[in-house]
Amino acid sequence: MPKVNTPKPSARDRLLAAADELFYREGVQTVGIDRIIERAGVAKASLYNIFGSKDELVRAYLESRHASTSERIDRTLTRFRTPRERLLGVFDAQGELFCEPGFNGCAFTTASAEAPRGSSAEAAADLYRSWVRTLFMDLAREAGVVDYEALARQLHLLYDGAGLSARMDRDPSAATTARAAAALLFDAAPKDDDAADQEWTAPTASSSLPAPARA
Repeated sequence: MPKVNTPKPSARDRLLAAADELFYREGVQTVGIDRIIERAGVAKASLYNIFGSKDELVRAYLESRHASTSERIDRTLTRFRTPRERLLGVFDAQGELFCEPGFNGCAFTTASAEAPRGSSAEAAADLYRSWVRTLFMDLAREAGVVDYEALARQLHLLYDGAGLSARMDRDPSAATTARAAAALLFDAAPKDDDAADQEWTAPTASSSLPAPARA
């Protein structure tokens, strides 16, 4: 059988992979540029030519985390058909993350806590949090919730709390607890019954639902 040559990842991809591993596990301030370069197997000049600075590498790392979270949630929500199930499905996606080996809490919370005001890390974290809130608002509105903004704020607090509990208490079941609380809040919220009863259908080539913004 002929040998298949697998293309070697680009210097940018290797740097991002190293940053994702080390920044997430140990923190963006603890890990220096030299360790990223050593792990990626690239020259120091490559990092500065591609990203310009460590601050911009941190931004790229967080943007990559944002994209992977968005993809995970999108993929999970395709399993559900009713608006209620899709809304609560966000917590199912979160629970899958909590069960992964090496889970170490919210990358955005950790990075922004370590970063100075006005940094790229703070900007990336702000974008991510805005995306999560908008996701909950869109799903609540799709489910016919009258005051979807208020419900989105409540669900965002549950989402944050589940992430903190999963990390600090080493409790992956926090997502299940948050989901149950979210169900109570959703069921108690006033709704437009016509919208709430509609079954969701996957987008087709001629019609698609608005997708969450991505960093």
